[in-house]
Amino acid sequence: MTNPVIQITPLGFPWETSDPFLFCVHHEDFYPKGNKKLGPDVSLEGRNLGNDFNIKDGFRMYHGETVPGFPAHPHRGFETVTIAKKGLVDHSDSIGAAGRFGNGDVQWMTAGRGVQHAEMFPLLNQKEENPFELFQIWLNLPKVKKMADPHFAMLWKEDIPVYVYKDKNGFGTKIDLIAGQMEGVTAPSPAPDSWAADPKNEVAIWTIKMEANATFQLPKASEGINRRLYFYKGGAMKVADKDIPTYHAARLQAEGEVMLENGEEDSFLLLLQGRPIAETVVQHGPFVMNTAQEIQNTMNVFQATQFGGWPWPTYDHVHPHHEGRFAKFADGTLVKK
Repeated sequence: MTNPVIQITPLGFPWETSDPFLFCVHHEDFYPKGNKKLGPDVSLEGRNLGNDFNIKDGFRMYHGETVPGFPAHPHRGFETVTIAKKGLVDHSDSIGAAGRFGNGDVQWMTAGRGVQHAEMFPLLNQKEENPFELFQIWLNLPKVKKMADPHFAMLWKEDIPVYVYKDKNGFGTKIDLIAGQMEGVTAPSPAPDSWAADPKNEVAIWTIKMEANATFQLPKASEGINRRLYFYKGGAMKVADKDIPTYHAARLQAEGEVMLENGEEDSFLLLLQGRPIAETVVQHGPFVMNTAQEIQNTMNVFQATQFGGWPWPTYDHVHPHHEGRFAKFADGTLVKK
């Protein structure tokens, strides 16, 4: 039988992805105590504020100047899936939606025909450090859905199903199913216009934790499905008898089962899988369309309309310190956790 591991590659920035995925980044920062403005309670001198992507003293400010994160910026033509493993994210957008989520929550946003949003990382804890870990994944939209209405949904940690497996030696593997299904355990419904909304596209987004010495067999998918496994934290492991060092990815054939054998430390992985959309992709920064002319049209529309403008007092808007986890949708619906 042919080995299902097609290629093993080191992880860069961003991580390499396969159609229907466009982009994936993993941010891990060890933020200090917060100040009264919800930023770091330390000097920011010596940082390239506004474009701070180099780790200094354990953290980055990204495009934030007071609070770390990504002030208002536009998107069109795809979806963002934001997995906040540790810490909090304050979302605000141009259609009036907002939220604070984190510590296992996931936000799924369809940019569609165009939206601006801000993603800031408020440091609420003023007495202790504020550890932070986040994945952001870009999932493409097919041409027929690129101009869909913007949509944002929260997948609260409490609602994300967990598949737990114990091997013959009692060592465990735990999978959080953000998209897809595993032996009858099914993720929450994705955004309605998403490529993931059609089960035949077999889109899977899983975060996986394997205990030391655990073994687990990835189930097979259909022929033609793209599958990548990202080993981002741990010691060492084998994927279908091939050694894979930490911070490497394995591109896999999906139509066969794949045995994972973990080493002497707990290991953490991300799996991205889906049927390719197989359309031409033209990307210009935060815009993803099918032709260069569509990109030019998008830039013209954004310049003229700002995708509805910005209804918040600042481009790096954060919610009040006392606010807990919540989602406020464009129709005024408010959900608090």
